Amino acid sequence: MVEWAFRTSPGAPGEMRPVHVRLASRTRGHALVIMLSYKIVKELALRWHDLDATVQEGLDELKTLCATELLLHGKPLCNCIPKPRGSVQRFLEKARVVMPEALPRRGVQVATRKKLQTRRKSR
Repeated sequence: MVEWAFRTSPGAPGEMRPVHVRLASRTRGHALVIMLSYKIVKELALRWHDLDATVQEGLDELKTLCATELLLHGKPLCNCIPKPRGSVQRFLEKARVVMPEALPRRGVQVATRKKLQTRRKSR
């Protein structure tokens, strides 16, 4: 079934793309992540079937979720999550996800646009 999923799901979330890794363990790890994402997509498709939406449409709706930073005396205290609008709430309910009212603030900055080439070993 996994082979069938790789052959029949181009463009799906978690699509297996060529990855240039040198270690077999990293290749297996990448394949594991892709297989797990396939299982998640399959489960969401089952849960969202009666919403008449594809998994990609549901994920696009969920992308609109946001958090508001709550400041106390100018310092970040926590991130509050506002009540999702109706369409997003339906996807969350069908997926059986309960959103917290707030997330603790850890003070960690996440940078996703770092260039990895500077950390790679030269040949």
